[in-house]
Amino acid sequence: MLDAFLLSVRQLGDKRILTVFLKSMLLTLAIFAALGSALWFGTDALVRHYFEGSETTAAAASAVALLIGLLGGWLLFRAIAVAVIGVFADEVVHAVEAKHYPARFAAARDLSFARSLAMGMRSAVRALLVNLVLVPLYIVLLVTGVGTALAFFLVNSWLLGRDLGDMVAVRHLPDDDLARWRGVTRLSRFTLGAAGTALFFVPFVNFVAPVLGAAMATHLFHRRTAP
Repeated sequence: MLDAFLLSVRQLGDKRILTVFLKSMLLTLAIFAALGSALWFGTDALVRHYFEGSETTAAAASAVALLIGLLGGWLLFRAIAVAVIGVFADEVVHAVEAKHYPARFAAARDLSFARSLAMGMRSAVRALLVNLVLVPLYIVLLVTGVGTALAFFLVNSWLLGRDLGDMVAVRHLPDDDLARWRGVTRLSRFTLGAAGTALFFVPFVNFVAPVLGAAMATHLFHRRTAP
């Protein structure tokens, strides 16, 4: 895992990796900007319509809603960022394979944009739904002091490991073999997910975490399935 991480960090300067990083960041920021604008103007319109509040009241309510949205956005960042990187994952995988695993790169199949988009959307929806279902557990575990953070970390490590692993595996395995592959790589994918989730908690590093995760997943897949 450490070797995969170091190799991924060293390749961050690769022009293809940088291009994916910039595209994914711009798209992620655009999504958050759109959500923030919708929250601000939507709250303003609701306050004016239903409560006949003054402009000051409406602005204050919109500001509070935006603040809540920003806090929620921090929690949503992982889901949205991984969904976005899922759309561009092929480019990261291509760059890593072309440099380190040229023979496997030549034998890989390309994914259509539609399938990449569908995988990214499923990843985001799965992360949101699982975490929403577990909100009562997170709340109960608050009394332990660390239980909520630990549960959140473990759950999202499992989710992220699955998503990152699939990004690479679908390019090399027939669809019928994916379920079996997931079964025999549970531990390694969980370890990958834990490493990726940890990166999301580090300020500034969290911005490159999706790209690093996709690159690490590529290294781990090929080292585990090497002929």
